[in-house]
Amino acid sequence: MAIKLGLGLPQLSQYDISRDVAAVARSAEEIGYEGLWVFEVTMYPTPMTQGYHGVPGQPWPECFRSCADPLVTLALAAAATERPRLGTSVLVAALHAPFQLARSLAALDVASRGRLIAGLGTGWSTDQCAAASIAPFEKRGAALDELLDVCAAVWGPDPVSHQGELCTIAPSAVNPKPAHPIPIFMPALSARSKRRLVDRADGWMPVAHGPRELADEAKKIEDLAVERGRERPLEVCLRAIAAYTPKPIESKDRMPFYGSAAQMAEDAAAHVEAHGIDELLLDLQITPRDAQELIDIAAEVHEALRTAGI
Repeated sequence: MAIKLGLGLPQLSQYDISRDVAAVARSAEEIGYEGLWVFEVTMYPTPMTQGYHGVPGQPWPECFRSCADPLVTLALAAAATERPRLGTSVLVAALHAPFQLARSLAALDVASRGRLIAGLGTGWSTDQCAAASIAPFEKRGAALDELLDVCAAVWGPDPVSHQGELCTIAPSAVNPKPAHPIPIFMPALSARSKRRLVDRADGWMPVAHGPRELADEAKKIEDLAVERGRERPLEVCLRAIAAYTPKPIESKDRMPFYGSAAQMAEDAAAHVEAHGIDELLLDLQITPRDAQELIDIAAEVHEALRTAGI
């Protein structure tokens, strides 16, 4: 059976959010993409006080100088489409007040008629965390834990109540409620995040660094699930940060999902063979010059993957 294919929505500086999000979302639905996804970057420090993903000296990608708000982007996509799932990959818990985010996610799920997937994570940027002023960077894991508690409360039956470090909710009616239970997806890089994933999430969101890396991480999570008594399967949504080129890249050091549509199909097949996945999220938005080019590339890649049996 073919896996689901998802597409990253246009959020970067070469796109006009007022028109391009809806246009790409509608086209993606017509092409056959079954998921539409956003990511979150709130600022671009100059000078940089921290390397990209916390790696010392690693510059942040220039494309992150401008990145549209993920929830605004998803709301525009929700209004323009009927069928694709709408997901966040990921929202950083420490950048959001938990009560307000839980309510916004519930409202977005209602507006999209139950299509939302809430991808949540801890983040890596000290600057973004400091600017948000929600929780200290050192407590970003605790911020995610409390957000999960608040979401469970707010999305559950009234009266809603919560007492935590970041917020207190007096017994209250809090509405609207989600149209359906909102699935929680998470990445899992550290030992603590793997435990949180196994204990509290519905889906796992690894990044496509290579088939062997995917298989190794999946084995760790599967072993941990057995150890902690989890019986429910985890849905797997593999995120591929993709860079399209019209011609194949002839290099043995080619990064996964960098190259032609045919090479992306080969990479997808290799990852699926290494470990079964439920959805492949292709974020193709970096290299196109405008929305129409993104649509054209998305159509070519979709056809290549489906032709290859992906």
